[in-house]
Amino acid sequence: MKTISAIVLALLVFSIPVHAGDDDFKSVVKMIEQFYRVKHQGIPFLAKAGMKAATTAAKVKGGEAKRISEAGSIKVAVFEDQAFNGDFTKFRATLNGTLNDTWMPFIHTISGKSAEQNYIYLRNAGDKYDVLVITIEERDATVVQATLSAKNLALLLKDPEGTGKSITEEATIVDQE
Repeated sequence: MKTISAIVLALLVFSIPVHAGDDDFKSVVKMIEQFYRVKHQGIPFLAKAGMKAATTAAKVKGGEAKRISEAGSIKVAVFEDQAFNGDFTKFRATLNGTLNDTWMPFIHTISGKSAEQNYIYLRNAGDKYDVLVITIEERDATVVQATLSAKNLALLLKDPEGTGKSITEEATIVDQE
């Protein structure tokens, strides 16, 4: 496992260029809207302010809660109570076509029973790493882009699915309350 993690980290550091001007997050959100014919809900100003307050509280609390507070930036798009019906294979191909120039696919999981899709992409962002987590369920979806330190990227490498879900949950906790 350590060897695989080291290889993935080396690939990230040396093979993925940094594209500071690209806004792949918006492209992915727009692609989901077009592919599934759905519309994301914006996060209201007060929720964004709440995210900043939660980030500050997490820094003070420390421990596992500190992970999201160390992110350099966070972008969140939420799709609630909408139908995500469509061909998983076509969606994944479209998503990869949108992101392959600037992002490295890391984890793709699709559950046929629950229609849940999870995608995690990585890219080098200087001394940190951008992580793009896309979770699509039968009636809801979330897209989160966060910038992580190398230490938090290592946690992601140890438990990709668990850490990816944790990033999504921590980034959207204000919306859930």
